[in-house]
Amino acid sequence: MSDEPARWTQATVYPDMWTDPDDDPRHGEGSSPDGEFATLQEFLSSHRMTLRMKCEGLDAEQLARRSVPPSTMSLLGLVRHLVEVERDWRNWIGDGDPVPKLYGERDADFEGAVADQAEVDAAYFDLAREQAATDAALAEHPDLSERLGKEGIAVRELMVHRVEEYARHCGHADLLRECVDGRVGQ
Repeated sequence: MSDEPARWTQATVYPDMWTDPDDDPRHGEGSSPDGEFATLQEFLSSHRMTLRMKCEGLDAEQLARRSVPPSTMSLLGLVRHLVEVERDWRNWIGDGDPVPKLYGERDADFEGAVADQAEVDAAYFDLAREQAATDAALAEHPDLSERLGKEGIAVRELMVHRVEEYARHCGHADLLRECVDGRVGQ
């Protein structure tokens, strides 16, 4: 008998998908957004929702489980990492002193991502707050070619990097979730 969970899905139309396309909350009604900034923001929002979907229905132990040895990565670790990434993006935008890390300088190995519901709740709260703060800071700069901060990064580059960062970690979340309980990605 294997310790590996059996693959499963709630989808009925495509058995290798997370959910049926008609039930997927990432697919809104209506036409696609107008403009490059709105398009990038929509893709970012979709990837953010995907990450939340990958974590839904799991308890603190499952979220903190390091599913692919020898990696120290976990779903909770990814959430905490993205909190720090959101804060860091605001550091790129501003000219002032950088905002400090929330989880410590040495948490790259996700050591603080422990199976404690208070840690899970705090991570979700922190992520929502940091996402809103970064979104608000960038909303003040709708010109995608504007250069910001000490490094002179273009808003476009930062927006594309944000989409890329979440997309990459959604791929990690697919594999982590499947190792936790067999739920397949999409």
